[in-house]
Order: sequence, then structure tokens, then C-alpha cells
Amino acid sequence: MSRVAVSVEGLGKRYHIGHTRERKDTLREALTAALRAPHAWLRTRRRGREARDETLWALRNLTFQVEQGEVIGIIGSNGSGKSTLLKILSRITEPTEGRAIIEGRVGSLLEVGTGFHPELTGRENIYLNGAILGMRRHEIDLRFDEIVAFAEIERFLDMPVKRYSSGMYVRLAFAVAAHLEPEILLVDEVLAVGDAAFQKKCLGKMGSVAREGRTVLFISHDMDAILNLCPKALFLSNGTCAYMGPASEAIHHYLQSVRPAESGVVDLRNAPGRDSEEYPILTSISTHRPDGSVSSEFRTGDTLILRVGYAVREPIKAPYCMIHFLNDVGHRIMSVSSTHDHCDLSLEREGTLECRIRDIRLREGTYSIDLAIGRSSPVSECMDYVESATTINVQLGDYLGGGRLLDHQGVVAQKSEWSSLNNAMAVVGDSIVGPSRYVGLR
Repeated sequence: MSRVAVSVEGLGKRYHIGHTRERKDTLREALTAALRAPHAWLRTRRRGREARDETLWALRNLTFQVEQGEVIGIIGSNGSGKSTLLKILSRITEPTEGRAIIEGRVGSLLEVGTGFHPELTGRENIYLNGAILGMRRHEIDLRFDEIVAFAEIERFLDMPVKRYSSGMYVRLAFAVAAHLEPEILLVDEVLAVGDAAFQKKCLGKMGSVAREGRTVLFISHDMDAILNLCPKALFLSNGTCAYMGPASEAIHHYLQSVRPAESGVVDLRNAPGRDSEEYPILTSISTHRPDGSVSSEFRTGDTLILRVGYAVREPIKAPYCMIHFLNDVGHRIMSVSSTHDHCDLSLEREGTLECRIRDIRLREGTYSIDLAIGRSSPVSECMDYVESATTINVQLGDYLGGGRLLDHQGVVAQKSEWSSLNNAMAVVGDSIVGPSRYVGLR
């Protein structure tokens, strides 16, 4: 009988929000302010009461269980309560209501900087984290070299971590969290700070941790990583459990929830699922047929026109715009970018970019579209990113001359030309080419 590693019952976390109230350090200062400007003092008091009444439930009535050895992905839009949940499970913050029972030693990698002392060196922080996990010094010594080798920061090991870059910080933090043998490993989206090679290395390590029978809870916006690593996933929406089950089903429910109800033309100024490094730039997206009419319905082989509205505070002379097409389980099927076409674009305060995709090869299905925009020079920098900005529906039509694609026949439709050759051996260069051994297989 499997043992329950994490049990969450009726969990809730409430935060107070509102304007920061003016604070008087002493009674004398408070009385002086009231006598000098009684009306302003009364308004401040009223605002203070209103602020106290404003609350936000990051989590509410959340209940689920994770068995020992399970690998659970946690997905949801920004603000859905994912990070708050892991902070409660890591005992960084306390719940407002309900309870979370953890059976086993917990290693966590949450926000960059969590769990490390900035004034201590990398070497000292390894031992500090090990001690927090309840490990003895000789146990840490046994794994020390492996941690340093994984993090690839040997040159900087005796430097205070406050001087580390965010990438170096994450390398060391993940190495410590994964190698000091916690029974439960909690990982937030912080891995996105690292480079692509290190992210792949971390995912491989989490996979090996899972195969060793330890429990992993993994937050990510990378649906491919969730599908590859996690058999099950928890989909959070507005702080509650919207779905928990097979990862592919959870991702399907999540993507359906963030897809806009309207089609054709979408206002992006207050779009959910936005990640803006500086300020929101993307203002709208619309999908059109070649005659200019607005439509979200297309057929394989059609020409698709996308118009992307933008507004910037100052002109950007070397921008890029990238469009990703994702299927109903979050796989990125196709991407197009202005940099691939070497377009000479500029962003002048506000306007519209048009992207024309001829002869689209997508097979039948519903596709969500992610948008990214930013600077391409002197260093490529994403400034605004909107998930599931809009959707399109694609029908196969007569693109394949009446043929249809089965589920196992890939993700794109492609025409081809076939002919029958005689069985004589054909000589091509120095190679002999004969009949295929796969002839007759479908």
C-alpha cells in the first residue's frame, strides 16, 4: 500500500491588499497630524479601514493528496496560487485556513534567493542548506563534489552568493535541492532563469529523482516539460483545484480556460497569461483571410494573415515579433518570426504589424497562438509575451485530394508526389539503390 507524502485539506491563504496607510511612529506625531489637518487625517483613516477590508484569497478550499513517488505538475495562469501553494508546503508561509501535512524531508527551489544567505559563500550555503534539511556534515561531505560538478560554478565557490548572477544562483540552488536527497522535491518556475542546456540538465535530474521513488511537485509554464516529466498534473484556477488527473487532460483543461471566448479580433491590453518585462506592448491581435475579412476558421493550404497591434513609449528601431502555434495539449507545433524573414521593422509609438503565412500546413484542429515582442538588437530581449492571445480552427478541406491524416501520422499536412519505379537496381554515384524493404507497409 502506497504512503501519502503530501495531504492538503481545505487549504486557504488570504492576503490583505490596498493602499499603504500613512503610519505615525509616535502618539505625538499622530495627534499633531490630526490637529493640523483634521479633514486629511479623517480621509486617511477612512482609506485605512477600506484597505483593511480589501482581501485576496490566493488559495481557497484546496484539497488533494500526493502519494509517495508521484511526480505532479502544477499548472495555471499567473496569480492562480501555484507559488503560494509551494511556499505553504515549504513552510515559508502559514495558511489562513485548512492544513497541509508533509511526510518526509522537503527540498525546495522556489524564488531566486530563497534559502541562501547572501553574505555567505557558495560553499557555506551548501552546508547551511544541508543543515536546514537535517543532514549531518559527513552526509553533505559525501555529496559535496557532486553538487559542485552539477552546478558548474567551481571557480566561484568561495565567493559570497550576493555577487552571483541569477543564473549562477539557480545552478547552485537546484544542485543543492536535488542532491541532498530530500524525500519531497518542490520546484517552481525559477528554472526558467537558467540557460537551455542547464534547464535540460535539471529536467533530467528531476526525472532520475522521480525514478528513485522520491516525490516531485513541479510548477512550469512549459507544457512539454510537464508532459515529459509528470504523469499527473494539478490545474489551479483562482486558488482552487479545477482539475487533477492525467497531465494531458489537465493541460487540455488549462488551455481551454485561457483561450479567449471571442475570436477573430482580440483586445490584449488586459490579457491574462501576460509576462511583461517592462510594460505591456501588445494591444490586439486579429486573424484574417486574404481578402481582408476577419475570420478564425481556416483550411489547410489557406493563407492566414495575422495583424498585431502594439503601443510603445518610445520608438524601437530593431524589434522582433514572434508567433507560436500550440495544439490542444500545449505542444508548440510551429513558430514564425520577423527575424527569420529579415524584415526591416520599426515600432513607432503605436501601430500594427502584419504577418502573412501562405499555404499553412497545420492539420485539422484548434490551435492557440502565443505572441512575443521585443528588441532584437543589440541583444535579443523579450519585452512582452502573451499566452493564448487568440485561437484559430483549421479544417483539412481538400488539401490532400480527399485524403485524411490519422492521429499517428504527425502534426502537419504535407503534399507529396509518388511514382512506381521498376525493380532494376539503380546506381546513384557509388551507392546501389534497390527496392525499399518497407514497400507495402502503410
